[in-house]
Amino acid sequence: MTTTADASETQLTSRAYLADLVRNAAWGTKVESCTDADIARMGASSAVVAKQLAAGEPIYGLTQGFGPLVVYAADSEMEQGTSLISHLGTAQGRPLDPEVSRLVLLLRLNSMRRGYSAVSPDFWQRLADLWNLGFTPVIPRDGTVSASGDLQPLAHAALAFTGFGEAWVRAGHGRWVTQPAAEVLADLGTAPLQWPVREALAFVNGTGVGLAQTILNHQSALRLVRAAAVLSGRLATLLRSNPEHFDAGISTARGQSGQLVVADWIRQEMPADQVRDPRRPLQEPYSLRCAPQVLGAVLDQLNAAGDLLAREANGVTDNPITFDGRVLHGGNFHAMPVGFASEQIGLALHMAAYLAERQLGLVVNPATNGDLPIMLTPRAGRGCGLAGVQISATSFISKIRQLVYPASLTTLPTNGWNQDHVPMTLNGANSVAEALELGWLAIGSLALGVSQLTAMLGHKVERAGLWADLAEISPPLDADRPMAAEVRAAGDLFAKHAGASLAGTDVD
Repeated sequence: MTTTADASETQLTSRAYLADLVRNAAWGTKVESCTDADIARMGASSAVVAKQLAAGEPIYGLTQGFGPLVVYAADSEMEQGTSLISHLGTAQGRPLDPEVSRLVLLLRLNSMRRGYSAVSPDFWQRLADLWNLGFTPVIPRDGTVSASGDLQPLAHAALAFTGFGEAWVRAGHGRWVTQPAAEVLADLGTAPLQWPVREALAFVNGTGVGLAQTILNHQSALRLVRAAAVLSGRLATLLRSNPEHFDAGISTARGQSGQLVVADWIRQEMPADQVRDPRRPLQEPYSLRCAPQVLGAVLDQLNAAGDLLAREANGVTDNPITFDGRVLHGGNFHAMPVGFASEQIGLALHMAAYLAERQLGLVVNPATNGDLPIMLTPRAGRGCGLAGVQISATSFISKIRQLVYPASLTTLPTNGWNQDHVPMTLNGANSVAEALELGWLAIGSLALGVSQLTAMLGHKVERAGLWADLAEISPPLDADRPMAAEVRAAGDLFAKHAGASLAGTDVD
């Protein structure tokens, strides 16, 4: 995996860098004030803009209108700033999760301090101070084409700082609720902001919303792959499958890095001295035998997407920018790089979830589960066992396929003659987020299958740890019962375990 540098030039892998970003955006964290170097860069950028204005040269948004109205002159910074965020206040739909909103704000603050956007350090500090106090705008999720950045969602975030719209606040037990933004600002003891056009442009002309959602999707997808590997290893152990399938030699011969990693994850769940049960086939069905190849390929795609997302998070995506003493008009706000990364995450996570669903099919079928009762019911005929769980898992996979259809294939021109090519990145990222929710239900469904298989085989479960927790969530079936809550709880259990494993922390 390639490396990327954060603002302090610390070398980190992209996966660690993105994980740090997510942690640094969490509730209660603080963004550091601008350093002297930041202030110097921001001042230099503003000086370049001032010089061009003094020379009578046109600058988008400052001397000219927005979008196709660039052919018209404009001359009031405050009026232009208000006009920009007001006319874009057209987003709709349910709000993005507050964790997404927190990350959006952090990404925009990081970008604005880099010294390309002619942003006032004093204004930046006012935004940062509010973010540090916990001010978190409510951002509607629908209504952007992600071409001139995520204009509408970012405009709603900007409007919240003016007291328009809503903001998230933390209620009892860490629960998020919404309140009118004006009330939240008043409770924080601060007056609503007014957006000058330079700062408004730097804020709303960026890929930050689709990027934030995609980064969080990426982190969830990594956890899902880790969880799928854990369940694959457990399943191979319970069935006493041929351990050669997961031998390091197989992966070394091929040379794919993701496969090497996943095969090792699977082996970690298996006894080192496992021998194939002679009743098991020499070669298991592909859903189990090829788990390192499938999940390894998914991991490789996620790592590649992570490299791209880390570069984007570490870059500047507004317009215009200053560079080397010049004002440059361009299109860094076009979110196609993030869009492609998001779509690849969606396609990859589908394959991991599909593998889990196929492994569940293996577990409930007497032809592949070692002649155990169909659907792992202990009361065949009187009981149905995991029949409902499997049918729902099949539905989840079908829905995931609908959701991860590439959003870039739905592009439409808009904005008069101006935005004639758009990526629809946030639309896609929102759908991938929904697909991940279903993917975790597929993992939870397989986990229930593993739990019931453990019980039917009489396999001993440790007193504590992951498998003991799973057995508590989904105890042996003695009669049919509703299992929807068990599927959700099992998915949550494996998400937590996988996150701790990837972070290298104590799982318990």
